[in-house]
Amino acid sequence: MKRALVAGGSSPIGIAVCEELASQGLYVIIHTNSNISKASECMERILFAGGSAEILVLDLLDPKSSEVLEKITSDSPIQVFVHCVGGQRDKPFAAMNFEDWQEVVDLNLTSFFATLRPIIVPMMRSRWGRIIAMSSLSATLGNRGQANYAAAKGGLLPLVKSLTQEYGSRGITANVVAPGLIDTSETKALENYDALVGLSPSRRAGTVHEVAAIVGFLASEKAGYISGQHIAVDGGTS
Repeated sequence: MKRALVAGGSSPIGIAVCEELASQGLYVIIHTNSNISKASECMERILFAGGSAEILVLDLLDPKSSEVLEKITSDSPIQVFVHCVGGQRDKPFAAMNFEDWQEVVDLNLTSFFATLRPIIVPMMRSRWGRIIAMSSLSATLGNRGQANYAAAKGGLLPLVKSLTQEYGSRGITANVVAPGLIDTSETKALENYDALVGLSPSRRAGTVHEVAAIVGFLASEKAGYISGQHIAVDGGTS
């Protein structure tokens, strides 16, 4: 049974991704930094449906996290890695301080490096792997007050293109999925939610399951010749 690690697996999109991958027969490691209750609920649903899953509570930016990840892959590789970690600290650029910048870059971009680096060699040895990074519409279009977030998410595409060049011959693909406005409790709380919906030619927000479906396909055998790509799930906004 192939194993999948979903970093940020307790987020709304991360939960949908975990459940999608489990439905495809993968053993899913649901990572969370602090939202253990959401991760537990996700695991319980997967187990109830006959799938296999466990929870990994870990600060990915802690230098010691690499030791934990190396131990996890000492006996069996992680062959599907999905990075759903994300966070924002929005401010106009002129008001943004170094901490505002660094925290967002570390959370959205550095955590990808910190998670993948300890697990990439076992993945290489297995000669099969799927790497999927969750980006954002902001990385393509930019957004007021999100220079740090747009830059961090935008950095994921050249990163996966480089991974494709380095590891494509080992049967490993690497792609970016970029959701637009997705219907979650967090986005619905936005004051300009209706205005954001109106920006999409589809005139609606997307669902977490629509994002997860793309991830599920990219993680499958069928997507073995798709790599280094940016796939938008935004109703045609970008």
